[in-house]
Amino acid sequence: MSEPAMSEPAMSDPATSDPATSDPATSPTPSGAPTERVRALRGATTLDVDERAQLFARTQELISELFARNGLTEDDLISIVFTATDDVHCAFPAEAAREAGITHVPLMCARELDIDGGVERCIRVLVHAYTTATPRELRHVYLHGARQLRTDLPE
Repeated sequence: MSEPAMSEPAMSDPATSDPATSDPATSPTPSGAPTERVRALRGATTLDVDERAQLFARTQELISELFARNGLTEDDLISIVFTATDDVHCAFPAEAAREAGITHVPLMCARELDIDGGVERCIRVLVHAYTTATPRELRHVYLHGARQLRTDLPE
């Protein structure tokens, strides 16, 4: 006996589908508000010198800009991952985030790959947060010498 044939689910044609309704992040909830989604934000900054005070100032500036440009608060955050290049030894970027008041969010630091010609004394960040913003509305932040990493992004 042969199995009954199953039909494939209907797929919408991306060329004719309405982007406003095809992205669940922009589809309104029953109350009419956009759906909150988990999104990832990127950013980076550099240090002029490997000194604790500057690492704290630049890391806090980076976090502050990410929050301001994306309308985030600590309550929106899921986690933050920091990386630093091999020439940063003075402090952990996560320590700077804690000093800035981010106390109830998991933070992690790791080493960036040591690539020939890479940006020196660079601190990068990957922020996971809840937001109603679509991927195109997110504003990633690259400051100081790290601006060269993503010249394609708006300020």
